Amino acid sequence: MTEIEKLLDIMARLRDPKDGCPWDREQDFASIAPYTIEEAYEVAGAIEDEDWPALKDELGDLLFQVVFHARMAEERGLFDFADVARAINDKMQRRHPHVFAGNTAIDSAAAQTVAWEEHKKQERAAKAKGGLLDDVPRALPALLRALKLQKRAATVGFDWDSAPKVLEKVVEEAAEIVEAQEQGLSHEKIAEEVGDLLFVVANLARHLKVDPEDALRGTNEKFTRRFAYVEKALTARGQTTGEATLEEMEALWQEAKTKTLPSS
Repeated sequence: MTEIEKLLDIMARLRDPKDGCPWDREQDFASIAPYTIEEAYEVAGAIEDEDWPALKDELGDLLFQVVFHARMAEERGLFDFADVARAINDKMQRRHPHVFAGNTAIDSAAAQTVAWEEHKKQERAAKAKGGLLDDVPRALPALLRALKLQKRAATVGFDWDSAPKVLEKVVEEAAEIVEAQEQGLSHEKIAEEVGDLLFVVANLARHLKVDPEDALRGTNEKFTRRFAYVEKALTARGQTTGEATLEEMEALWQEAKTKTLPSS
């Protein structure tokens, strides 16, 4: 028995209606989906930390999620794990004709990205799915979905032609938030304006060839390091963040910006 066969057997036993695990038996696609997303993030976290033993474990956890979904689908007569593997095998071969079909070679990652998107476009057309944006998953994190929506719209020319023009729109959207506040508009309207600003900032990042998720993750880590410095400095003074004034914390924050702080 191969390791994957053993994993499939473990999953079948966990879901056995009579002798399986009560928790595993009760789950369905909707209840397991959050765990699937969580495991994908934990894979990304292990890679970011360059923790290779952890990556091995996290990839196993993520694979188990695939097996779990496939088992539930098999129980409903929808498809099984072999169908999942077959589908991705077929897709990878179809989308890489330069490797598997002897077509003209593609000599750069950029050219492959263009070819990949063209294959996806043809596949969407073959499925006859409504609009251009219809199959961009709604469950994606909002920032990532914004980026994918913008990339998809850009394939048909619906896009600004330069980063400076997007930056002008960023300024415009920021001003609209200020205006909404000054006019005493509802919280819902202000939230809408904030959403517009975030959407355009994601677009600006795309035009600058910056991954907005990576950029924000880096800023989160920078903020964490600097705030930890403020906390440590206050502790050395016998103070807590609750006791310190904003001016004291701001001074330490500015001090932290001048120092090279260890990554968390």
